[in-house]
Amino acid sequence: MPKIEEFQLHPLGWENDPEEERFQLSTLDYLSAMTYNNYALFFKLDDSEKSTAAAVLKEGLERTLSQTKHLVGIIEKNEDGSHSFVKKRDSTVKFVVQHLDSPEDGFPSFAEIEKVHFVSPILGDVNVLSNAPMAYGEKPEADPDKRPVVASYKANFIPGGLILNLHSHHYSNDALGFGNFVRQLADNCRAIANKTEFPSFDPKCLDRSRFIAPTVAEESRVDAPPRADRNPAHKDSQALIFHLPKSKAAELKKVASPDDGSWVSTYDAFSALMWRVFSRIRAPVYNPEPASKPLWAEGVNMKKRLTNPTMPARMQGNLFFAPMSTMSAIPQLTSAEIISEAPLSKLASYSRQMTDSVTGEMLAAVLQMLAPIRNKPDLSVRVNSFPPMTFVVTDWREADVCGQDFGFAKPTAFRHLFGKVLTENLVVVYPPRDGPAGDDEGVEVQFAFEKELTQQLISDPEWSKYFEFRGIDSD
Repeated sequence: MPKIEEFQLHPLGWENDPEEERFQLSTLDYLSAMTYNNYALFFKLDDSEKSTAAAVLKEGLERTLSQTKHLVGIIEKNEDGSHSFVKKRDSTVKFVVQHLDSPEDGFPSFAEIEKVHFVSPILGDVNVLSNAPMAYGEKPEADPDKRPVVASYKANFIPGGLILNLHSHHYSNDALGFGNFVRQLADNCRAIANKTEFPSFDPKCLDRSRFIAPTVAEESRVDAPPRADRNPAHKDSQALIFHLPKSKAAELKKVASPDDGSWVSTYDAFSALMWRVFSRIRAPVYNPEPASKPLWAEGVNMKKRLTNPTMPARMQGNLFFAPMSTMSAIPQLTSAEIISEAPLSKLASYSRQMTDSVTGEMLAAVLQMLAPIRNKPDLSVRVNSFPPMTFVVTDWREADVCGQDFGFAKPTAFRHLFGKVLTENLVVVYPPRDGPAGDDEGVEVQFAFEKELTQQLISDPEWSKYFEFRGIDSD
């Protein structure tokens, strides 16, 4: 049996905190998924460094939680039907230290995990690395009406390293908010380890007011349809991870750039290629009408789009908005255009137009539109409720935390531990890490793909010209 220590962490200085603090959820929080996120940081550590790392993490979490107070406590329904993160003076957050580094534990070493690009199958049952019931998935325990716990943490020491699993309800932080939390935690840990000055933290990072829909009188409220279930048309799939080297990304951007000189980003270019190749390979299975217009969506970082005023550097919460092709005035592309008829540059330009359409004015209009909705948790997005030809990208490049020095080490990689839970239709874009490609290490992409089509994708000439297969992440 592995050695396990469990702590209930009080935020630093909790004795002097108010009896109760409430932080209202924003409308953007409701638009995220009703799940727990399981962001895992992988550290390379010698045995002699592990006790120090555990002590530094424990103290670092206590200090960071005194700053990111919305992560302490539970989600609770307010009298008006909205919800708040509720922190009591004596609220605590679970922190578990688990040792899986004895030979009898049989856990793979850090070197073995790194060799296979940190894919989940080598980790075994990810529930072992998690705090119940916070493993990822659509589950009753995440329902905001059931007073779910907001966050917990688990440090898993393995042969040659550490897997730090950072659990939080998706309503509390998306990948961008998570990245900001990790930066604050790393700075606090480094100050503890090196006995240097602690970083400041702007309380405005907890202010969600600009993302909260206006209050509407009860008589003007309406109910949204209940959240949709997984679309039954999805076929048996597995999650795959591919790598796009920087040099290949540069080549692809040239290929996908419009002839008229209009600008597209590298992100637009590789998103366009994914959309095209995925659609082309899936078309014989799902037989879309050539004139049909499949759903396209992406998560847009609002921190970059809102400048008056700008947001604090380490803003917390859900900081993305997801524009959808079906709700935009920008003309949608047809299946025929996506698969082959349009030049790749047209797909890349579409991605750029949709991103640029997201403005502060657009967000204000959306919040106004959603204000009358009474049952806002039913606005929560379930990406795999859409049909199989749907294409949705969530860009996590801003959550680039592998350069953060914790005082005992820097993370070598981070992964979201999905386990066996697949999220069809969704592409996750990971930031570059310190990987085997060295200076040519680029983004990694993770997505669910039909098992019957996986080998066809891996071998596809248009795809494999740019993307390198790094493994099956879940099955």
